[in-house]
Amino acid sequence: MCLNRIMCLNTKHAIVFLFLSPGEVFTHRNIANVVVSTDLNCLSVLQYAVDVLKVENVVVCGHYGCGGVAAALGDHSYGLIDHWLANIKEVRQQHHQNLDSIQDLEERNRALVEINCRNSVLTVAKSPIMKAAWDRGQSVGIIGMVYDIQTGLLSELGYHVNSAEDLATHLKVDSDALFVARKEQPLQVV
Repeated sequence: MCLNRIMCLNTKHAIVFLFLSPGEVFTHRNIANVVVSTDLNCLSVLQYAVDVLKVENVVVCGHYGCGGVAAALGDHSYGLIDHWLANIKEVRQQHHQNLDSIQDLEERNRALVEINCRNSVLTVAKSPIMKAAWDRGQSVGIIGMVYDIQTGLLSELGYHVNSAEDLATHLKVDSDALFVARKEQPLQVV
C-alpha cells in the first residue's frame, strides 16, 4: 500500500489519474476534502492506513470548481451541510484579507480550494496518529494536491509534511506569505 488519499466526494475525480495498480490506494472522501480533528470516520481511515497498512504517503486532494468551497465563499444557508461548511468558512475568515483582494470569483474559489487543502494537510499532521507514527520512526508524509477538472491535471501545492519539525515550520507561515508564494511559485504538475 503506497498511499492513503483524502479527497472530495465529487465523482468527477478519476481514480485512474494516479497511474497506480488496484490495491495501492486507500481512499477516504468527504465534502470538500475537509479534515477536522473531531471526524472519527476520517481519523479511523487515517489510523488504519498509517498503523495497519503502513502507507508511505497521505494525500489530501482538493479540486478546482469544488461546490463545497464555492458554497463556503457565499453567505447562503444550505441546512445541515452548513455545519460542515463552517470549517471552510473558518479558513476563509482566517485568510479573508488576501481572499477578498482577489477580484475574479473563479480565482478566489481556486485560492480557497488550495488554502482549504493546506488546512486539511495541517490537521492531518497535527493528529495523534501522525505524531505517534513519527515518534516511532515510521516514514510517512502528507502531501497537499489539487486536481483541475477542466484540464485533467493533478498538481502538488507545495504542502509537504514529513515530520513534526516540518509541521512546526508550516504552522509558522502566515496568510500573506501563503498568498505571495501562491503568486510566485507555479504548481508542480505530476
